[in-house]
Amino acid sequence: MRLLADLFLLIGAAFALLGALGLLRMPDTYNRIQAGTKAVTLGALSFILGIGLLYPEWWAKLLVIAGFILFTNPVGSSSIARAIHLAGIQPWQRASSDPLALKAPQEDKSA
Repeated sequence: MRLLADLFLLIGAAFALLGALGLLRMPDTYNRIQAGTKAVTLGALSFILGIGLLYPEWWAKLLVIAGFILFTNPVGSSSIARAIHLAGIQPWQRASSDPLALKAPQEDKSA
């Protein structure tokens, strides 16, 4: 049981690390919110499962904590995203991969 608990704790740490990397690497605020929310939620739930396997007498408390995490993380992230949208921050858009599309057409000055 200890090995399985340690495995879930390691998975939780990996998801927390991926969430932190997502916060650093994503191009705009909307993507950062999504990366942070999804990865850290899975990481926290894995931590809770690992702790529950280590300390079986804590299951009731851990289920309440997991319920709060599952309810508040999506609601909080969507509220933040809505506030950012209402503030007028535009989502990031990838630039065209065509280098000629970015240049303005040049006029012929020889005529």
